[in-house]
Amino acid sequence: MTAHDSTKRYDTLSQAFHWLTAAAVLAAFVLGPGGFGRMLRNGIDPGTQLDIVWHETLGIAVFGLTLLRLLWVLVRPRAPRHSMAGWMQLASKGAHVVLWGMLLALPMTALLTLGSEGAPLTLLGLRIDELTLIANSAFAPLADWGDVHTFIGDAIMWIAGLHAAASIYHHFVMKDNVLTSMVPRLKARAQ
Repeated sequence: MTAHDSTKRYDTLSQAFHWLTAAAVLAAFVLGPGGFGRMLRNGIDPGTQLDIVWHETLGIAVFGLTLLRLLWVLVRPRAPRHSMAGWMQLASKGAHVVLWGMLLALPMTALLTLGSEGAPLTLLGLRIDELTLIANSAFAPLADWGDVHTFIGDAIMWIAGLHAAASIYHHFVMKDNVLTSMVPRLKARAQ
Protein backbone atom coordinates (compact mmCIF):
# COMPACT_ATOMS: atom_id res chain seq x y z
CA MET A 1 0.00 0.00 0.00
CA THR A 2 1.47 3.34 -1.01
CA ALA A 3 1.46 6.36 1.28
CA HIS A 4 -1.31 8.09 -0.67
CA ASP A 5 -3.51 4.96 -0.47
CA SER A 6 -3.26 4.69 3.33
CA THR A 7 -6.38 6.77 3.99
CA LYS A 8 -9.50 5.24 2.45
CA ARG A 9 -12.16 7.29 4.23
CA TYR A 10 -12.75 10.80 5.40
CA ASP A 11 -12.70 11.09 9.17
CA THR A 12 -15.99 10.99 11.06
CA LEU A 13 -16.11 14.76 11.67
CA SER A 14 -15.53 15.54 7.97
CA GLN A 15 -18.34 13.15 7.07
CA ALA A 16 -20.65 14.73 9.66
CA PHE A 17 -19.90 18.26 8.40
CA HIS A 18 -20.51 17.14 4.80
CA TRP A 19 -23.86 15.47 5.43
CA LEU A 20 -25.16 18.09 7.89
CA THR A 21 -24.32 20.82 5.37
CA ALA A 22 -25.97 18.88 2.54
CA ALA A 23 -29.14 18.35 4.58
CA ALA A 24 -29.28 21.98 5.72
CA VAL A 25 -28.73 23.30 2.18
CA LEU A 26 -31.44 21.05 0.77
CA ALA A 27 -33.93 21.97 3.51
CA ALA A 28 -33.17 25.70 3.14
CA PHE A 29 -33.62 25.41 -0.63
CA VAL A 30 -36.97 23.65 -0.27
CA LEU A 31 -38.14 26.21 2.30
CA GLY A 32 -36.82 29.15 0.25
CA PRO A 33 -39.45 31.85 0.31
CA GLY A 34 -40.50 32.50 -3.25
CA GLY A 35 -41.93 35.98 -3.62
CA PHE A 36 -40.11 37.32 -0.55
CA GLY A 37 -40.01 40.85 -1.96
CA ARG A 38 -43.69 40.73 -2.86
CA MET A 39 -44.53 39.68 0.72
CA LEU A 40 -42.58 42.64 2.07
CA ARG A 41 -44.28 45.08 -0.32
CA ASN A 42 -47.66 43.71 0.81
CA GLY A 43 -46.78 44.38 4.45
CA ILE A 44 -46.38 40.75 5.51
CA ASP A 45 -43.95 40.41 8.42
CA PRO A 46 -41.37 37.73 7.50
CA GLY A 47 -41.15 36.76 11.17
CA THR A 48 -44.71 35.45 10.96
CA GLN A 49 -43.81 33.07 8.13
CA LEU A 50 -42.38 29.82 9.51
CA ASP A 51 -40.80 28.86 6.17
CA ILE A 52 -38.84 32.14 6.13
CA VAL A 53 -37.74 31.72 9.74
CA TRP A 54 -36.51 28.19 9.02
CA HIS A 55 -34.91 29.24 5.71
CA GLU A 56 -32.94 32.03 7.37
CA THR A 57 -32.01 29.88 10.37
CA LEU A 58 -30.77 27.08 8.13
CA GLY A 59 -28.88 29.60 5.99
CA ILE A 60 -26.99 30.88 9.04
CA ALA A 61 -26.38 27.26 10.10
CA VAL A 62 -24.90 26.49 6.65
CA PHE A 63 -22.60 29.50 6.98
CA GLY A 64 -21.46 28.37 10.43
CA LEU A 65 -20.97 24.77 9.30
CA THR A 66 -18.97 25.95 6.28
CA LEU A 67 -16.67 28.06 8.45
CA LEU A 68 -16.18 25.14 10.87
CA ARG A 69 -15.50 22.80 7.93
CA LEU A 70 -12.88 25.16 6.55
CA LEU A 71 -11.17 25.30 9.94
CA TRP A 72 -11.35 21.51 10.24
CA VAL A 73 -9.80 21.06 6.76
CA LEU A 74 -6.73 22.90 8.06
CA VAL A 75 -6.16 20.46 10.93
CA ARG A 76 -7.96 17.22 10.07
CA PRO A 77 -6.28 13.93 9.22
CA ARG A 78 -5.22 13.54 5.64
CA ALA A 79 -8.09 13.34 3.16
CA PRO A 80 -8.39 10.24 0.98
CA ARG A 81 -6.75 10.37 -2.41
CA HIS A 82 -8.19 8.42 -5.28
CA SER A 83 -6.51 7.41 -8.50
CA MET A 84 -8.35 8.96 -11.42
CA ALA A 85 -7.74 10.79 -14.66
CA GLY A 86 -6.19 14.24 -14.39
CA TRP A 87 -9.27 15.95 -15.81
CA MET A 88 -11.41 14.25 -13.15
CA GLN A 89 -9.07 15.48 -10.41
CA LEU A 90 -9.25 18.99 -11.83
CA ALA A 91 -13.07 18.86 -12.18
CA SER A 92 -13.39 17.57 -8.62
CA LYS A 93 -11.17 20.28 -7.17
CA GLY A 94 -12.91 22.95 -9.25
CA ALA A 95 -16.38 21.81 -8.16
CA HIS A 96 -15.31 21.78 -4.52
CA VAL A 97 -13.80 25.28 -4.71
CA VAL A 98 -16.92 26.63 -6.42
CA LEU A 99 -19.23 24.96 -3.89
CA TRP A 100 -17.20 26.22 -0.92
CA GLY A 101 -17.20 29.74 -2.36
CA MET A 102 -20.94 29.69 -2.98
CA LEU A 103 -21.67 28.27 0.49
CA LEU A 104 -19.86 31.29 1.93
CA ALA A 105 -21.32 33.80 -0.53
CA LEU A 106 -24.95 32.68 -0.25
CA PRO A 107 -25.54 33.87 3.34
CA MET A 108 -23.71 37.11 2.54
CA THR A 109 -26.12 37.78 -0.33
CA ALA A 110 -29.03 36.96 1.99
CA LEU A 111 -27.85 39.53 4.52
CA LEU A 112 -27.32 42.08 1.73
CA THR A 113 -30.85 41.36 0.50
CA LEU A 114 -32.36 41.84 3.93
CA GLY A 115 -30.32 44.97 4.66
CA SER A 116 -30.97 46.64 1.33
CA GLU A 117 -34.71 45.88 1.49
CA GLY A 118 -35.06 46.93 5.13
CA ALA A 119 -36.25 43.47 6.13
CA PRO A 120 -35.52 41.84 9.47
CA LEU A 121 -33.34 38.79 9.97
CA THR A 122 -35.71 36.27 11.55
CA LEU A 123 -34.16 33.22 13.12
CA LEU A 124 -35.57 30.66 15.51
CA GLY A 125 -35.56 32.50 18.81
CA LEU A 126 -33.91 35.67 17.46
CA ARG A 127 -35.03 38.65 15.42
CA ILE A 128 -32.85 41.52 14.25
CA ASP A 129 -35.14 44.22 12.90
CA GLU A 130 -32.53 46.47 11.33
CA LEU A 131 -29.34 45.50 9.57
CA THR A 132 -28.17 49.11 9.46
CA LEU A 133 -24.49 48.36 8.90
CA ILE A 134 -25.35 46.20 5.89
CA ALA A 135 -28.02 48.59 4.59
CA ASN A 136 -25.54 51.47 4.68
CA SER A 137 -22.63 49.50 3.22
CA ALA A 138 -21.13 50.33 -0.16
CA PHE A 139 -22.22 46.89 -1.39
CA ALA A 140 -25.97 47.27 -0.73
CA PRO A 141 -26.83 49.33 -3.84
CA LEU A 142 -24.56 47.39 -6.22
CA ALA A 143 -27.03 44.67 -7.21
CA ASP A 144 -30.46 43.23 -6.68
CA TRP A 145 -29.13 40.93 -3.98
CA GLY A 146 -32.33 38.89 -3.89
CA ASP A 147 -31.75 37.88 -7.52
CA VAL A 148 -28.09 37.14 -6.81
CA HIS A 149 -29.09 35.06 -3.77
CA THR A 150 -31.61 33.09 -5.83
CA PHE A 151 -29.06 32.50 -8.61
CA ILE A 152 -26.38 31.24 -6.21
CA GLY A 153 -28.89 29.03 -4.40
CA ASP A 154 -30.01 27.46 -7.67
CA ALA A 155 -26.40 27.06 -8.81
CA ILE A 156 -25.48 25.28 -5.57
CA MET A 157 -28.26 22.78 -6.16
CA TRP A 158 -27.12 22.11 -9.74
CA ILE A 159 -23.44 21.74 -8.84
CA ALA A 160 -24.23 19.64 -5.77
CA GLY A 161 -26.41 17.44 -7.99
CA LEU A 162 -23.54 16.99 -10.44
CA HIS A 163 -21.24 16.28 -7.49
CA ALA A 164 -23.62 13.55 -6.26
CA ALA A 165 -24.01 12.12 -9.78
CA ALA A 166 -20.23 11.99 -10.18
CA SER A 167 -19.82 10.10 -6.90
CA ILE A 168 -22.51 7.62 -7.95
CA TYR A 169 -20.76 7.22 -11.34
CA HIS A 170 -17.52 6.49 -9.51
CA HIS A 171 -19.22 3.89 -7.33
CA PHE A 172 -21.18 1.99 -9.97
CA VAL A 173 -19.19 2.52 -13.18
CA MET A 174 -15.59 3.09 -12.10
CA LYS A 175 -16.08 0.82 -9.07
CA ASP A 176 -13.72 2.85 -6.91
CA ASN A 177 -14.02 4.16 -3.34
CA VAL A 178 -14.82 7.81 -4.00
CA LEU A 179 -18.37 7.43 -2.68
CA THR A 180 -17.48 5.06 0.16
CA SER A 181 -14.87 7.52 1.45
CA MET A 182 -17.64 9.97 2.44
CA VAL A 183 -20.60 7.71 3.26
CA PRO A 184 -20.54 6.33 6.79
CA ARG A 185 -20.76 2.55 7.03
CA LEU A 186 -20.77 2.04 3.24
CA LYS A 187 -18.31 -0.79 2.74
CA ALA A 188 -15.17 0.12 0.76
CA ARG A 189 -14.32 -1.98 -2.27
CA ALA A 190 -11.20 -4.11 -2.20
CA GLN A 191 -8.54 -2.69 -4.50
